[in-house]
Amino acid sequence: MRWVWIGLVLLVAGCTATPPPPPAPTTTTTVLAPVSAGDWPTYHLDNQRTGAKPDLAPLGTLSLAWHAKLDGAVYGQPLVVGDRILAATENDTVYALDPATGKVRWQTHLGTPQPRKGLACGDIDPLGITSTMAYDRFTNRLFAVAETAGGSHTLIGMNVDTGTVEVQTMVDPPRGDAIAHQQRAALTIVDNKVFIAYGGLFGDCGNYRGTVLSVRTDGTNPHSYVVPTRRQAGIWAPGGAVLDGPRLLYAVGNGQATNGQYDDSDSVVALTTDTLNRVDIFTPTTWADDNAQDLDLGSSNPVSLGSHVLVTGKRGISYVLDRTDLSHSSAQLETCPSLGSPAVQGNVVVIPCQAGPKAMSFDNGGQLTPMWSSPVPAAGSPTIGADAAWVVDVDGGVLYALDLRTGAVRGQLQIGPAPHFASPTLSVDHAYIGVVDGVVSVAGA
Repeated sequence: MRWVWIGLVLLVAGCTATPPPPPAPTTTTTVLAPVSAGDWPTYHLDNQRTGAKPDLAPLGTLSLAWHAKLDGAVYGQPLVVGDRILAATENDTVYALDPATGKVRWQTHLGTPQPRKGLACGDIDPLGITSTMAYDRFTNRLFAVAETAGGSHTLIGMNVDTGTVEVQTMVDPPRGDAIAHQQRAALTIVDNKVFIAYGGLFGDCGNYRGTVLSVRTDGTNPHSYVVPTRRQAGIWAPGGAVLDGPRLLYAVGNGQATNGQYDDSDSVVALTTDTLNRVDIFTPTTWADDNAQDLDLGSSNPVSLGSHVLVTGKRGISYVLDRTDLSHSSAQLETCPSLGSPAVQGNVVVIPCQAGPKAMSFDNGGQLTPMWSSPVPAAGSPTIGADAAWVVDVDGGVLYALDLRTGAVRGQLQIGPAPHFASPTLSVDHAYIGVVDGVVSVAGA
């Protein structure tokens, strides 16, 4: 909003007029959309991907508040902005839902999704909006990447109050075949830019390369980073980027190196937020074998542990890295094959495992101490609130609340089958989870 204050004073002394003072300077005030205590505007709450909501109401008896059946599966984590639950489907439709009833406030259909029969491989049918969206307070826009028939990828910015499309720009990767890329990693908004990461389809078919794109929130000024490998090296962990000061950290999958030369795959890379230059990298000594056996780091995003960074991949080793020099690993611990996103609160980190999550404590030196292993087979990505780790058994369709200190089951509820890597959103006294036919709301959180 622009306010201009213009004052004019004319003083007369005898026959002499005093000239008026110059106009006061124009002042521009940026009015931001309000942020409530219950907001969850991006994947795992914040750009550090902590996934922790310390102010969640004390745990009560879990019950199904509502089940909103939408026009497709919700793979991304639902967001909460003000009095709206925001969700996107694989049918390329974005919804704003009433948090009390689940009724549709608005919906915007962004195109026709790519059918599975037109892809060389993959496990999602149809393929529309797979990643978690992100909300930008400065523009009051909700951003999503939609894949449409033919394999094209489009960044859409919608007014969060109305669903009106205000930004629309193509964001296909600059290398390889667009249709061979899948956009699963959560979007990230930093410094008026949207960051978009790409991996491949399930089965690693086609000509794709791990890529990060950035465009301004008005859809202009694109930049990109492409993993310098011959093929593959996808960036596909559902958490996407982790903000670390003026840079973003991404986990990179297995690549196809030429003549055995290292190619920046099976790594954690640090990219600058201005031009996406790579400024740091961690590579395990087992990188060649990791790539050969599909045991790379790219299945789970890194997360900050104070002055350190933790990353766990499909080999099942958790590495603790020095944030000032990622190439230095201060500790490592055999944990579990991890696919998804960890959550951190205080000195506790909970990592997703195929047999159910594991919790560890860490000290200032980055040393890890095992705390507990899940008693239930919940392979979803955990979040933390009310002194509990919240995790979904995606195949069994059960939401669990596990004691953060012991792992004991404190609550559970049948919610129905959920997509891979489903992760609960926590807000005030509810949890919201994307399922194969929409979104469920759980009271008692």
